[in-house]
Amino acid sequence: MKHKQMLIAVVLLAFAVMFVATPTAPARVAVGIAVGTPPPAPLAVGPVGVAPGPGYIWIDGYWDWVNGGWVWVPGRWVLPPAHRAVWIGPVYRRDHDRYRYFRGHWDRR
Repeated sequence: MKHKQMLIAVVLLAFAVMFVATPTAPARVAVGIAVGTPPPAPLAVGPVGVAPGPGYIWIDGYWDWVNGGWVWVPGRWVLPPAHRAVWIGPVYRRDHDRYRYFRGHWDRR
């Protein structure tokens, strides 16, 4: 009986240490979408106009893979969703005879 109680205590302690010692930033798993063709050239790059207010950042336009085809998402001014959040733009990577697309996302630093 004492061994079982000791084992339970060790497991509970391990979980407590794991949750307390880990950083507060959520873990990210990069899952790419396999697509057959690379995206076309960007339609426009760079800020358009002036930021509408303090704290806004410019996100360049990019090609997104939607329903089996490339769709242009225009650039825009946005407020980050959290303090110190950084926009990581989409990535298009050649993977043998196909391309792999990783969507853009916000990352907390």
